[in-house]
Amino acid sequence: MEYSLGSIPLPTGWDRETEFVFGRIMFPGGPLDGYRGREDPDYHRGRSLWTQDYPRADRHFLEAVRRLTRVDARPVEQVVDLEDGNDVFDHPFIYAVQAGEWGLTEKQGKILRDYLDRGGFFMADDIHGTDEWGQFIERIGYAFPDRQVQDIPNEDQIFHSVFDLDDRYIIVGYEHLREGSKKGGTVPYWRAIYDDKGRVIVQAMYNSDTGDSWEFADDPSYPEKYSALGIRLGVNYIVYAMTH
Repeated sequence: MEYSLGSIPLPTGWDRETEFVFGRIMFPGGPLDGYRGREDPDYHRGRSLWTQDYPRADRHFLEAVRRLTRVDARPVEQVVDLEDGNDVFDHPFIYAVQAGEWGLTEKQGKILRDYLDRGGFFMADDIHGTDEWGQFIERIGYAFPDRQVQDIPNEDQIFHSVFDLDDRYIIVGYEHLREGSKKGGTVPYWRAIYDDKGRVIVQAMYNSDTGDSWEFADDPSYPEKYSALGIRLGVNYIVYAMTH
């Protein structure tokens, strides 16, 4: 891998074996990906938006997971290639940022379906506006042509696994604080695909930027209320994924 690790040092214990490792999936750029047309289009080298917020968001969030729960989490993330053998099946929870600008392929969609049918959990983050939502729906359809994406009711256990999160609001990204939203997405939605037993297996953050709420959690210029909700949501999702 030749993508940049950014300007955040490896924390102590980065190579320790733990019960949980945060998996960030890589993916090719889609029609809306701002990296399209630049040199070196190989997404394995980071030239698509799967690297957004990486790795600061992951490591800040994992620090919170370790502090707020009893989950034995490794303090660094793991980049996951869906097509790299059985690697994805080692992770109970995987995450994708900018999931409205991805170019998930049909082959990758089938692998994702297999992973989720075996009990995995997928968090799709940072989807904004109707065009990006349309791209997300089209690509997740490669995995689940037979299942609908639906709104998550407030009473669902995913909002109450650790924190009770009935009071939810749009999580605004750092670059869009002035306007309060991105690409016209002024209403936040928490949506999901469920399996036959009523378990959330895909959770989609529509019109919210959870990754920024993790990345800028230590930045005094970023409103604390967004990080407070984003971190609590992420903690709930991980505990839910590991207990349901």
